[in-house]
Amino acid sequence: KMLQRVLCTVLLMGALPSLAEVSQGHISVVLLGATGDLAKKYLWQGLFQLYMDQVSSGHSFTFHGAALTALEPGQRLMFDVLKKLACPPDESPNRCAVLKDQFLKLSQYHQLKTAENYTVLNREIETLLRQEGLKEAGRIFYFSVPPFAYTEIARHINSSCRPPPGAWLRVVLEKPFGHDLESAQQLAAELTSFFKEEEMYRVDHYLGKQAVAHILPFRDQNRQFLDPIWNRHHVERVEIVLKETVDAKGRTSFYEQYGVIRDVLQNHLTEALMFLTMELPANMSRAEEVLQSKLQAFQSLQGLEKNSAVLGQYQAYASQVQEELQKAQDYISTTPTFAGVLIHSDSLRWEGVPFLLTSGKALDERVGYVRVLFKNRAYCTQSETLRDAEHSQCKAKQIIFYIGHGALNTPAVLVSRNLFRPVMPESSWREAVGQSDLHIFGQPLSDYYVYSPVKERDAYSVLISNIYHARKDFFITTENLLASWGFWTPLLDSISHQPLRLYPGGVENQHLLDFEMVSGEVAFTLAEPVELLNPNRLMPSDYRTIQSKFRQSPLVSAWSEELISQLASDIEKTASRTVAQSGQFHLALSGGSSPVVLFQRLARHHYAFPWKHTHIWLVDERCVPLTDTESNFFSLHNHLLQNVRVPYFNVHPMPVHLNQRLCVEEDRGTELYAKEIIALVANASFDLVLLGVGTDGHTASLFPRSETGLEGAQTVVLTESPVKPHQRMSLSLPLINKARQVFVLVLGKGKHDITTLLSRVGHEPRKWPISGVSPSSGQLVWYVDYEALLG
Repeated sequence: KMLQRVLCTVLLMGALPSLAEVSQGHISVVLLGATGDLAKKYLWQGLFQLYMDQVSSGHSFTFHGAALTALEPGQRLMFDVLKKLACPPDESPNRCAVLKDQFLKLSQYHQLKTAENYTVLNREIETLLRQEGLKEAGRIFYFSVPPFAYTEIARHINSSCRPPPGAWLRVVLEKPFGHDLESAQQLAAELTSFFKEEEMYRVDHYLGKQAVAHILPFRDQNRQFLDPIWNRHHVERVEIVLKETVDAKGRTSFYEQYGVIRDVLQNHLTEALMFLTMELPANMSRAEEVLQSKLQAFQSLQGLEKNSAVLGQYQAYASQVQEELQKAQDYISTTPTFAGVLIHSDSLRWEGVPFLLTSGKALDERVGYVRVLFKNRAYCTQSETLRDAEHSQCKAKQIIFYIGHGALNTPAVLVSRNLFRPVMPESSWREAVGQSDLHIFGQPLSDYYVYSPVKERDAYSVLISNIYHARKDFFITTENLLASWGFWTPLLDSISHQPLRLYPGGVENQHLLDFEMVSGEVAFTLAEPVELLNPNRLMPSDYRTIQSKFRQSPLVSAWSEELISQLASDIEKTASRTVAQSGQFHLALSGGSSPVVLFQRLARHHYAFPWKHTHIWLVDERCVPLTDTESNFFSLHNHLLQNVRVPYFNVHPMPVHLNQRLCVEEDRGTELYAKEIIALVANASFDLVLLGVGTDGHTASLFPRSETGLEGAQTVVLTESPVKPHQRMSLSLPLINKARQVFVLVLGKGKHDITTLLSRVGHEPRKWPISGVSPSSGQLVWYVDYEALLG
C-alpha cells in the first residue's frame, strides 16, 4: 500500500512512531492554482514545511495539486516546482532527502475544471483511504486562484468533495476579497451559502509575519509595563509603514483595479492597526474574544474623508500601463501607487492620537515596521555624550515591531532602554547580542533592547501551520472583512478622482512625498508646483452635434469621435441619474466592432461613472468560448471591464459555454440567462440597452427572417447568423422593447445604405429587425455619425 510504504521508509530514518501509533487520521490537502506564481514561490514550500513539522504528529497526508491545465503539462509544471523544494539549514541532509522524496510520492496533480473532475477527486480520496485502512481526519482546500473563480469552485466542493461526517473541512482563501464594501458583501454571501464561517480561513499573509504576529502576545505578556502608558496621555503617534523599492511592472493589470490602498492599507496595515488599538480580551486564547475586541476597535475609528489621505503615482507607471494593457498614448491612470493616510480613534484610550498608515511602490527603501512613539516631556541638563542610554529620559522612547528588510534585514522587536526591559518568550525570541553601529530612527541600536526570532519562518509556512492547528485568530473572518471595507470604502469613493502627485521613484523622490498633519488632515509638505495628473484634462467640453429626428425618434449626429464622446456622456448621465433614483443601473451592451471605441472612451475618460452600482449584461453573444477573440464578452472585457472597477458579481456574460458544449439547447443556457435577468432586473426592464445595426438591418443577433426572437414570450433565444460563427445567443426583440431607454449606434460609410433605407421603411422586423425596436414605455435615441447619415 502506497501510504504504508511511505511511512515505513520514513520510519527507517527514525522520523516517525510506529504505524500503529498513526491513529489520528488522514488529511488531504488540495492546492487549487498549483502551478501559479503564489504556489511556486510560497505555498508548496509552506506545505512541505508542514509535512516536515507534522510527519511525526500521528496524521498521514496526501497533497493534491490542481489547476485548469491538462493532466500531462500540469504534472510537469507542478513537479518542476516540487523538485526545487528546500529544507531548513538545520535539517540533516539525509533526513531532508528522505522527507523530500516521500513528499513527492505523496503529491499528485489533478485537472479540476468541471463538476465531474471534483467528483472523481473525491472518489480517489475515498478509494485511497479505504485501501490504506485509514480514517479521514479532514480536508484542506487552498484557493490560490482569482476571486471570480471562488463561487464555482465552492459550489463543486460543497456538492461533490466534502469530507464525510466526523471529518473537518478547511477552505483557505487568498485576497483580494472584493474591492469595496458592496463587492465584499456579495462575495461573502456567495461563500457563506456553501461554507460555514468556521470552515473558512481568509489569508492576510502579514498576519504570518513574525513581528506582526507578536504584537498581541507582546502586549499581553507586558501588561504590567504597558497598561500605564499604552494610551493617549503617553503615546505621541503611531506609524504603520510598508515601503517597497519595486514598481508595479508586470502587475499593472491587477494594480489598475486595486491600487495601493486596496492592495496594502485596507488589509495588511489595517490588521496591524487593530492589534495596536484593540482592547486586550481577558482570554487571549479564545479567537472569538479576540475578534470581538477587533470589531469594537473598528467601531471606534473616525470616518475617513478626502483630506485624510495624500496620494502619489510614480512617473513610469503610466507608460507601463500603456505598454502592458495596450492603452493609447493619451491614456491617463488615476490609480495611486503611494498613499499616506491619517486615522483617528474615538476610543477613550486613543482619542487624539494620530495613526499614520503609509505604503508605496518605487520608494527609496524596502522596509516594513510598526512604530509606537511615546511623548517625552523631559529636559536633560547633562550633556548628550555623558548620558546613560538605559536611564536617560531625554532620548526618544519607542517600541518598534520591525517586520523585515531595511537596515536590520530581519524581523525584530525593539524597545527603548529608557522605557522598560520587555518580557519575551525565550523559546521563540532571543535578545540580540554584539550591538552593531546601526542606527534605527536616528538612534544607535544600542539604545534599544533588541529581540529577533530564534528561528525565522516564512509567513506562509506560519499560516499553513496555523490552518493545520485550526488557529482561527490568525485569519480574517467575514465580520472582520466587512468592518474593514466599511471603514475604507467611503475614502476610496471620495478620492477616485483626486489628483495624484507624480514622483520619479527611488532616492530621487527626495522630499516630494513628505507629508504633515494639520488640523486633523494631511498634506504634502512641499508646496512647490509639481506636475499633477488631471483626470479631467482630456474630457471634451463642447462638441458641435446635429440633434433632430430619425424614424420619429431623437437623432444625435456628429463626426464619429464627437458622437462617441456625446454618447459616452449621455450613458454616464443616465447611469448617475438612475443610481440616484434606484441605487443600481442595469446596462445591456451589444457586441461587434462599433462599440469598441465607446468602451475605450468610457474606460479612459469617465471617472465619475458609477461602476460599482452598475450591472453589465450582454445583448448578444457568439457561441464560442468566452476567451475566444470572436467572443463579444472577450472584446467587452479587453476594452472596458478590465479597465474599470465593476464588481465581479455585477458582470453577467451569456452562458453560451456549458458542460463543455456550445449553445446546446438541452443545456438551457437561454433559460439560465432569462432567470438571472428576472431575478435581478426589476420587471425585466433594462435601464439602458445599447444596440448596433448590421448592413442587412439586423440588430443584436436577431437576423432578417429569424425564426426566434422577433416575437413571442421568449426573452433570450438561440439564433442563426448568415456569417460565421453561425450560432448566436441573443436578447429577444420583446425584451429589448421593455427597456427604459434604447440607444442605437451607427458608424461609418458602410452603414450609409442601410441608414438611408431605414429612414424610409416602417415597422417591418421580419425584413429589418432593427425596425422593430420601439420601446413600449421607454425612449429610443439614434446616434448616427455623419458618414453613415450623409455618405
